[in-house]
Amino acid sequence: MSRFALGVDIGGTKIAVGAVDAAGAVHTRRTIATDAEAGFDAGIARLTRAIDETLAEACVEAAALAGIGLGCPGPFDEASGRIENFYTLPGWEGNDIVTPLADRFGTPVRLINDADAALLGEALAGAAQGARVALMLTVGTGLGGAALIDGVILRGAANEHPEIGHLIVDPTGPECYCGGRGCLESLAAGPALARAGAEFGYADAEAVFAAAEAGAAPAQAIVGRSADAMETAVWSLIHSFLPEVILIGGGMGERHFALYREAAERAIARAVLAPAGAIRVVKAALGNDAGMVGAAALMLDDA
Repeated sequence: MSRFALGVDIGGTKIAVGAVDAAGAVHTRRTIATDAEAGFDAGIARLTRAIDETLAEACVEAAALAGIGLGCPGPFDEASGRIENFYTLPGWEGNDIVTPLADRFGTPVRLINDADAALLGEALAGAAQGARVALMLTVGTGLGGAALIDGVILRGAANEHPEIGHLIVDPTGPECYCGGRGCLESLAAGPALARAGAEFGYADAEAVFAAAEAGAAPAQAIVGRSADAMETAVWSLIHSFLPEVILIGGGMGERHFALYREAAERAIARAVLAPAGAIRVVKAALGNDAGMVGAAALMLDDA
């Protein structure tokens, strides 16, 4: 089996590329801006350069790879490699990301949901090691979720990834591109906080958090609503899955982990039907590497 696979973690703002070994160690890495608005062709060109540079630094030939795993926010068509996410990756929708990379590097390429990839990475080398049932929530440009049961990522009908971030937590909340109203992502993800904060002159989600910490009442209300959404979602998730561990990751989730952990733990404390003391809430251990490691692990497992 090849010692290395390439893991690519595609996000709304950045793309991370890493050469990963079978133990989950990242040997070399690159990070580039996603800049989806510049168009798909430009994105593929920049990603190709980043892969070339990562392989060169790792002294690994593309032909020697187990493959390239692409962790990507859904929805997408896994079979065709076609991205359908007009919200997180505007301008990339309808384009096949798998074939150009497979042709260019001559190695197998697979798409996997970014939250699934992150949880696979954490199960291999992070905070979900040894857990029989684990859930992961990634809070950032979007809000993803994944479930691992007996070492296998949960897939649903037609082998699709369940969209945990679109659990309805407030039926009177804002409309979401998913077709629902008041789902977790529409209340707790970065763009949701930015939209709510714009009314009060805040530039983005981090400005909302900073104002809340400084005591500004409007910002505190926005952040509080985000935490309440997380608490309500976790209530449903723990009764649905009874996970041993809930991991919180993603850029915003890790920066403001204490807020989301406290919200999740409030839900657990109220859940009288859940086994007392059996559910832990932890910070994702691999940070920005989780998606890369998990996407690469997918290819190493295939090999």
